[in-house]
Amino acid sequence: MSNDAATPLGRDDTGQGLARLGVDIGGTFTDVVLEFGARRHSTKILTTHLAPQQAVIEGVERLVREAGMCPSDLGLIVHGTTLATNALIERRGARTAFLTTQGFRDVLEMRTEYRYEQYDLGIRLPEPLVPRQWRMPIPERISILGDVLLPLDEAAVRRTAEQLREARIEAVAVGYLHAYANPAHERRTREILAEILPGVIVSLSSEVSPEMREYERFSTTCANAYVQPLMSRYLKELEKELRQLGYRCPLLLMLSTGGLVPVETAALFPVRLVESGPAGGAIFATDVASQNGVSRCLSFDMGGTTAKICFVDDFVANTSREFEVARVYRYAKGSGLPLRIPVIEMVEIGAGGGSIAAVDDLGRVRVGPESAGSEPGPVCYGLGGTRPAVTDANAVLGRLDPVYFAAGSLALDIASAEQAIEGNIGRPLKLEAGMSAYAITEIVDENMASAARVHGVESGRNIGDYTMIAYGGGGPLHACSVAGKLGIKRVLIPPSAGVGSAVGFLRAPISYEVARSSYGRLQDVKAERLNALFSEMAEEAGNVVLAVPGVTAPNELRWAMMRYAGQGHEIVVPLPVNHLTEADIAAIAAEFERRYRGLYSRVVPNAVPEMMSLGLRISSSVHLPSPVPEQLPVGQATPSHVVLHFDAERNASIELPVFRRDDLEVGRTMEGPALVVEAETTLFITNKFRAFLNRAGVLECHVK
Repeated sequence: MSNDAATPLGRDDTGQGLARLGVDIGGTFTDVVLEFGARRHSTKILTTHLAPQQAVIEGVERLVREAGMCPSDLGLIVHGTTLATNALIERRGARTAFLTTQGFRDVLEMRTEYRYEQYDLGIRLPEPLVPRQWRMPIPERISILGDVLLPLDEAAVRRTAEQLREARIEAVAVGYLHAYANPAHERRTREILAEILPGVIVSLSSEVSPEMREYERFSTTCANAYVQPLMSRYLKELEKELRQLGYRCPLLLMLSTGGLVPVETAALFPVRLVESGPAGGAIFATDVASQNGVSRCLSFDMGGTTAKICFVDDFVANTSREFEVARVYRYAKGSGLPLRIPVIEMVEIGAGGGSIAAVDDLGRVRVGPESAGSEPGPVCYGLGGTRPAVTDANAVLGRLDPVYFAAGSLALDIASAEQAIEGNIGRPLKLEAGMSAYAITEIVDENMASAARVHGVESGRNIGDYTMIAYGGGGPLHACSVAGKLGIKRVLIPPSAGVGSAVGFLRAPISYEVARSSYGRLQDVKAERLNALFSEMAEEAGNVVLAVPGVTAPNELRWAMMRYAGQGHEIVVPLPVNHLTEADIAAIAAEFERRYRGLYSRVVPNAVPEMMSLGLRISSSVHLPSPVPEQLPVGQATPSHVVLHFDAERNASIELPVFRRDDLEVGRTMEGPALVVEAETTLFITNKFRAFLNRAGVLECHVK
């Protein structure tokens, strides 16, 4: 969106702070948060999947009215969405074609030799986004060094374009072998396609993912082309409707790295948005950890469809260069479509409030990954759902206050939820409704704990040493139970936890990251070659960051992906941000060995280090005022009571105290089991924990 006044982002022409608004579209709810100084307003609205912008507009208008503001009072809107992810999972993208080097059309189908189930003869793998008849071979060939071995057959490109026009193709991905080393053939192909297929979107692998390993590069480029028409239309429609309502402030999109970019960049590379919502949550958890002096935390985000787990060390969320989407087998690594994009590293599991519970053929309770979403949603929403979900189980157990749920905007039909659980779980297993509901929550909690354990083991971490920071609509409800299973002794529930990702959007920097393949043995690498590549990369990233008005002087980070010759995977080695000399090459070798020893406790004698690729990130924070916590109550909160229909420790129903978070005074201790309710979420304090409100307004839960 245009910024009519060329003033710093988020401030008016007097330098005063303007209101900021974060919007997160999830699979079940759309979360909207408005901040202005010490004031914060938030709301949750059921996601409107057929027209996602409707829920966004409704939430924005509701909060602006609630705050007594007008559209011109907004200085910034930050948006994250799962639309690209859902389109890939549900295969609702554009009719896409893929042009590739002759002889390589089946790379997308052949994948790699990796098998996520080594001995499964009937192993399932995800179908390529582009069917074989639209994967078109083109005669051309470029070497790994960028030399032209076979010129591009332009006549073949023109014939192919005519075929694609007849097939009414909506998007084209172009991925030639070694195009990262020389993009000339891909760029010329785009020029020809533009002549014959005007209006058809074209994605080039040399722009989307300019790195070696053709399968990952081709997969990422096809995914980008597949969702680009959908995301471009959505962003244009959202901008148009916001502008018509008078909102003319900048609209920024959250990337999977936790950085913000203008709409134009997001529309070009929508594949970088696939984890934008969870990335906002990780930033939220990092901000809470910093404010509370927690150097090691486990970020736990449970929404309506999925749960996300991320490690934060020394106030920095862990990142990765690879991500998988649309996994087809129990969320097993290697069973999805690989995307070669920078992301905040997290484990995602199909365990949310909408995850559906059933009894399998072996008489076991299974929960997820299928979700009821927002349409029809859990049975207790009264919107047509018939199969029991996790939210139904919590409602039947008495862990949700039917009056206060969703700030009273959504009445819970607990009787229907109980009937659904009894019919689908209780009757087959001959259990009472309370025990059946408890079984559902136990299974989903163990699923999440198991995913966290595996992630901890794979990354060499002792989870018991970490503090959990829980957020999302379902995070606080399940946090103490999951933490107890993991041996975590401290859990933090920050203010606005139910809309944590949307709050995190408002803490994110303007940032963009680029990468380039640059293969060579370190002893043969020339400093001038690296300087030329970094100069090119800095210009590309800087153009994105500086396109946002009001940013400060950007910061630059550089790194290299390195390994020993003959190895299959690389490690990250930070590089100095200066004009490199040959002396720096020796320093890079020493830093590689230091980091390799830190990871593996040894170096490989007589092995030769080699550089695989370079990375660069430019970021610039927008200096906006952080909200000042409102004065906390100092009175004595008086709890109400509800019935917890099954308590595992007592094997019976018990009376449960219910505290309203808005009424809690600092330092008040609450012994579990107990509930703390607020507008967007509920904290369930289990028997093993006690909780209190600290001076920062954070609920702290500690093992008794």
